[in-house]
Amino acid sequence: MSEPLKVALAGLGTVGAGVIRLIDANADLIARRAGRPIEIVAVSARDRAKDRGVDITRFDWVDDMTELAQHPRADVVVELIGGSDGPALALARATLAANKGLVTANKAMIAHHGLELANLAERADTPMKFEAAVAGGVPVIKGLREGAAANQIDRVYGILNGTCNFILSKMEAEGRDFAEVLAEAQAAGFAEADPSFDIDGVDAAHKLSILASIAFGTQPAFGDVAIGGIRHLLAADIAEAAALGYRVRLLGIADLGPNGLFQRVHAHLVPLAHPLAHVTGPTNAVVAEGNFVGRLLFQGAGAGDGPTASAVVADLIDIARTEFGPPYAMPATALAAEPAAPTGERRSRAYLRFTVPDKVGVLAELAAAMRDAGVSIESLIQRGAASDGSVLVAIVTHEGPERCVAQALEKLRGSQSLAGEPMWMHILAE
Repeated sequence: MSEPLKVALAGLGTVGAGVIRLIDANADLIARRAGRPIEIVAVSARDRAKDRGVDITRFDWVDDMTELAQHPRADVVVELIGGSDGPALALARATLAANKGLVTANKAMIAHHGLELANLAERADTPMKFEAAVAGGVPVIKGLREGAAANQIDRVYGILNGTCNFILSKMEAEGRDFAEVLAEAQAAGFAEADPSFDIDGVDAAHKLSILASIAFGTQPAFGDVAIGGIRHLLAADIAEAAALGYRVRLLGIADLGPNGLFQRVHAHLVPLAHPLAHVTGPTNAVVAEGNFVGRLLFQGAGAGDGPTASAVVADLIDIARTEFGPPYAMPATALAAEPAAPTGERRSRAYLRFTVPDKVGVLAELAAAMRDAGVSIESLIQRGAASDGSVLVAIVTHEGPERCVAQALEKLRGSQSLAGEPMWMHILAE
């Protein structure tokens, strides 16, 4: 058996400790599959004395994380610090400059700086891998880079944030409101103390931009992702969707067409016949549609120490086998710079929810705004008045250009008939 692949590990949080436990537990199996042992030789984190449930005294300790790139025994650096810039980016750049392999779970860094880092890796002819950055232990990047490599991918979409999916499926199952379920998710460790990146769609947008680049051979374009979240969703929206034969899911959707690259994270009504409607809890699921392979579904745990550590170590096994190519499945110089696709002429059905006072003329005003903007109404539903006298009105539209819905909502902006901001959710076609 060949010499071990020697690893320097930056970051000893949940995932970092999970990587150590996984390599310890499955050392013999990993060595057989990799063709040689994989050994951690050095670690770095903010607090050396913290009890992480694993023995780190057997590894070299490095106070300055960026110095791991110069560790004399390390072949590969694993970055598990997080953050799009700062120490994580400095370490990534230094690692590739030192001609060492880089493995990272850092979706924000890859979304913002992946093209730069890929160019550095390719010039150095050294591996850069980031399977754990998207969907935790689900091998969706490997599936797109390798398994579906012969296909033209027409669309990639899915549930990319486990926190949001946990909240939505809890609201669905128990009829509870968003704020209450969010607090429970935080108590259970499924949501951060500041959940903004998750519930406002930013985390999913990071992952979507990475998937889109690999799927379509385009330069990463996180800045072009239209981002929405679930913060303003009501239990009544979930109930209305169910009555109409749908479930609400936060989806990231990307496709490449003649007008450019479309990328959006937004709450959708998903038909019950679609597999994504049945993905519940803190689970991720990604659908890719290829011109020869058809629809592929990747599903599994999207976070946590075990699944994410599994993806990190799988990348290390590939490197140990010297199985690596361009990070984005084709040379970085071949990635196309596509413009952001305009959304106005995209055709879809929409769910619109309004909170209005229970008085004469309100429904007529809503219907007139739709008519004047060219929106065709499929159904209009009004439920009974709440204790404050307000009522919820839900409108489902026929398929039509999205610009028409946007114009209708603009016409209603500032109306005295609206008690709050309208909710617009797209309806996913089967």
